[in-house]
Amino acid sequence: MASSITASVQPSNLKSVFLGDSIYLHASNVPLSRIGFVKRTVQCKESRIGKQPIEVPPTVAVSLEGQSLKVKGPLGELSRIFPREVKLERDEQGIIRVRKALDTRKANQMHGLFRTLTDNMVVGVSKGFEKKLQLVGVGYRALVEGPDLVLNLGFSHPVRMTIPDGLSVKVEENTRITVSGYDKCSIGEFAASIRKWRPPEPYKGKGVKYADEIIRRKEGKAGKKK
Repeated sequence: MASSITASVQPSNLKSVFLGDSIYLHASNVPLSRIGFVKRTVQCKESRIGKQPIEVPPTVAVSLEGQSLKVKGPLGELSRIFPREVKLERDEQGIIRVRKALDTRKANQMHGLFRTLTDNMVVGVSKGFEKKLQLVGVGYRALVEGPDLVLNLGFSHPVRMTIPDGLSVKVEENTRITVSGYDKCSIGEFAASIRKWRPPEPYKGKGVKYADEIIRRKEGKAGKKK
């Protein structure tokens, strides 16, 4: 038996602001069986970046086994295991395509991400990547001593950082640092760890900054007027 909502009509003491009449509250008998929800299907659009094919150079060897991808080129070798939301396909011409394995919002978000990561793997082992940093400040300098990068950034002692395997660090004019390698993620992490020691300050721009970084300057405090 379907239940229903019942209410009686009773006048209230509330007055209308515009008409000055009493307001009547009324609720009709509405069977609960008539109340329902509209089910809508959420359609996940395919990522524009994820749809783009990945061309593999002839110098790169690709091994695809299930959700595991390995690429080997003249600069090194990289591997990655992909989640179940995406799948990789390779045609007869050697072109790799990343497709969605599920029609969910999470798969749609991962589609473009893992297509970019796959392209970075292919480009990294064939051409490589690099990240440039610059030291700005009086007495700030850097040099490479064996497997370490030594930074003088105004502290009481120099900062010594071990260069990770697979990366190459070059210092020019004691103030320009170039980090290169075939793994873009490792390059970015090591460059960020260098910058973390002395981030650029907004007044004079002193510190360690990326070569293409723009520092928004702040105006210093004005002197006391006489």
